[in-house]
Amino acid sequence: MTKLTLTRDQVREIDRRATAEYGVPSIVLMENAGRGLADRLQTFGPGLPEGHTVVVCCGRGNNAGDGFVLARHLDLRRIAARVLIWGDPAQLSSDAATNYRIIERSGIPMEVFESGHDSARLDALLADASWIVDALLGTGAIGAPRPPLDAVIRQLNGHPAPKLAVDLPSGLDCDTGQAHDPTIIAAHTLTFVAQKPGFFTPGAKRYTGQVHVLDIGAPRKLVEEFLPPNSN
Repeated sequence: MTKLTLTRDQVREIDRRATAEYGVPSIVLMENAGRGLADRLQTFGPGLPEGHTVVVCCGRGNNAGDGFVLARHLDLRRIAARVLIWGDPAQLSSDAATNYRIIERSGIPMEVFESGHDSARLDALLADASWIVDALLGTGAIGAPRPPLDAVIRQLNGHPAPKLAVDLPSGLDCDTGQAHDPTIIAAHTLTFVAQKPGFFTPGAKRYTGQVHVLDIGAPRKLVEEFLPPNSN
């Protein structure tokens, strides 16, 4: 069978139709994504050692919501997680806002930077990181990361902890594979439903690392509509 890839527009369409036509609530898709991230992260070396923390770096879109769910499932497994947010939590998308409130009430350590970049504060919060999770920008992002995320990405890239990218590395164009300045350099990318066309662009692998496709519960019948003709 031909390997399925999905553009940013196709990703949006699958999400929309899964909810509108098949009745799968969008927050269920987000829950499946975040739990899948936690499941897979636990399988990667060097592991999640005692006394170290998974630092989940979030923006304010659905990518951030996936990161919030990931942090909750790590906490459920007694794996230390810390959530860092760039942006006003009041501006989170609806499903991300729901998951933000859950982790807030659950007492999971969380720091909000809002619209600024504080390199000394970020350094302190990364000091015990065993993994850094990039949930800053999703497939819908176009162009180079803007301040303060550009400075944040450069600082994260400079940290020795391995990076895990949620859906795609922030700064990498989903469709073209163009790596903007800056782009997260990930050890692993956990992408949802299917690989993205940009992952196959020469040079993209430097940023994606090893790519893994996660099922988030979109109905197979729907997903298979996006397969190329005569792919079976």
